Order: sequence, then structure tokens, then C-alpha cells
Amino acid sequence: MINPEQLAASAVRKLTPYQPGKPITELERELGISNIVKLASNENPLGPSPKALEAIQSGLGALHLYPDGGGFDLKAALAGKLGIEPGQITLGNGSSEVLELAVRTFVEPGQKVIFSEYCFAIYPILAQANGAKGVAVSAHDGTKGPHYGHDVKAMAEKVDSQTRLVFIANPNNPTGTYLKKQELLWFLQGVPEDVIVVVDEAYCEYVSVPDYPNALEWLVDFPNLIVTRTFSKVYGLAGLRAGYAVSSPEIADLMNRVRPPFNVNSLAMAAAAAALSDREHIERSVRLNNEGMQILCDAFSVRGLPFIPSVGNFITFDVGRNALPVYQALLLQGVIVRPIANYGLPDHLRVTVGTDIENRLFLEALDRVLGL
Repeated sequence: MINPEQLAASAVRKLTPYQPGKPITELERELGISNIVKLASNENPLGPSPKALEAIQSGLGALHLYPDGGGFDLKAALAGKLGIEPGQITLGNGSSEVLELAVRTFVEPGQKVIFSEYCFAIYPILAQANGAKGVAVSAHDGTKGPHYGHDVKAMAEKVDSQTRLVFIANPNNPTGTYLKKQELLWFLQGVPEDVIVVVDEAYCEYVSVPDYPNALEWLVDFPNLIVTRTFSKVYGLAGLRAGYAVSSPEIADLMNRVRPPFNVNSLAMAAAAAALSDREHIERSVRLNNEGMQILCDAFSVRGLPFIPSVGNFITFDVGRNALPVYQALLLQGVIVRPIANYGLPDHLRVTVGTDIENRLFLEALDRVLGL
């Protein structure tokens, strides 16, 4: 019998799939423990907005009907909040899908897709899965920019006639670093018009530093720009999978040609639209994150554990050794964090900022594991 792998595209045969954070249920099955603290996937520890939960409840009776394939209500809510036109929006099953749609829409096999070292793991996967050539550009080493951060000058030097798309995560996952307004603007101004630039702003709602850019403001000036965002982080809807891209109407039209029909379910769209209006929940989530981030940074400093300053809802720290055994030992303590050796950081772990109780339980478990 023929080996099914022989039937797959060559790019797919060589592909290593994305590894998500370990689910709570999986650890429960493996170890038979309960009261697990999951700080692995940068989810909002407060959960979804009460308004989103009400919208979900209201929509349960219509689950026998297909969702609105055009996403009219959610697009209208987004347009009103962001000051854009509905025709600029492409909805996705999480922002990971609109990232994929950008590659599928604009990149031919053999063309180059550029991204930074230590970038979100989905970028090289999407490039390879679509037969493109992924080019990882070395990040800053700390001498000319923030250590582990995007080096946009080095990225610009890699753009050539074979380059079709560039991914920039701002802020970046898993490092939590960000590009300042002038840095990102300089890059956009220098990129050829036939190169698509995707600015991934999945964590933008958490950022409060004054020099952080809102890339949506530049869409008029750069017709090759796509900005992606998600409802999985600060909005607390990771389980429903809703995200979106904002671009020129022309780019949105092309991406919507590729977008599968009914790709975002009706409950996700209703919850996302409702969550947009709950300013109190967002402010509470950001406030909790800021307080928890300070607690974790102070704790790492006291323990002598180097960390990467982060503007997201997570922080990456150096355990000073191969981090995998530390991760595994934390699992035995009922605490799930994220090993990131696959990002090129084998001595680091990434931890999501949780509630006060979750942060305390994590630090107590870490002290036991490290013998502190």
C-alpha cells in the first residue's frame, strides 16, 4: 500500500506542526491532579466579558442556522469602534486564520516570506505550508536595540525582488518586545509597494507605552499594509476563535475571495461584537495585567532570574539551564507554563500573567522546583 506521506506536498512532508500550550484537561488525564493553574497560552485570566456571555446565551436558539457569512454585525461594530469602513475588514477563525489568508492570497510558491528571529511560530509554518521560502532575520543582540527585539534595518536589507510578504509582530510573542512608532514607520516607508507587510497586533490592547504605534492609522498611506488583531487575548474569547484583519478595501476583497464560507461561527461573532462595547471589562483586564506584570518582574529580579521586559500579557524568563526539565517539574506541581525551545530559546520559559492567586501559586511552585 502507498504511504500517505508520499501523496502530500513536499513542503507539508517537512512541516513541524504548531505546538499549543498544554490543555488543563490533558494534564488532568496524565497526572490525575486537579486545581491546575494554566499560564501557558496568554489567555485572559478574568475570562470573557459578561456582555459576551449574554450574547452567547441569546444566540443558542439559532444554532441550527448558518452564521452570517459576511459578518455584517461584527464588521459594523468593529468599524464603529476603530473608525474604519466595514469593507476594510476580513474576519477569521482567530487571527491565525487571517494570517494564513494573507499568505494564501499574496504569496506564490518559491517566493520569500520574511519574519524576525524569535517570532510567533505560525509565521514560518504558514510560509512553508504554502511552498514559500521563509527567511528568519536575526533579532537585536542588545547592542543596537532591545535584546530579542525585531531588527527592522536588518529585515529591510533582506527584502528583495523575490520577497512578497513580511510579518511583523508588535508586540512580539514570545519575547514581549515591541517596535517604536518611528521604527515601524521607517520600515513601512522603505518597503517596496509590491511587498505586503502584515503587522500582527494581537496584544495591542495591553500596551500602554507612549511610543507604541497604532498601525491602523497608516492604512491610508500604505496600501500594502495589513493589520491583524484578535478577540482571543484581552477580550477573553480564545475558545470561540474570532479575529480580523484591517487593510485597504482592495486587499480585503482579495482576502475575502480566499476566505472559507462561514469561517466564523455565529456565537463567536455575537460575543465579539458585544465584547467590543464592554469598556469596563477591558480596563479591568488591563489593570490586572499591569499589576501582575509588576509582581512577576519584581519576583524574577529578587530571585536573580533574567527576564525579557514585556508589554504584553506574558513574560519570558531565563532559568539558567535547559528549561524543559523545569517545565516538566512545574507540571507535577499543577502549573502549566510554556517551554519555548522551538522559538530558539531553550533556557527560557514563558508565563502568562494571571490573577493574584495564580501568580502566587506559580511563584511558589517555581521556588520549589528551583530549590529557592
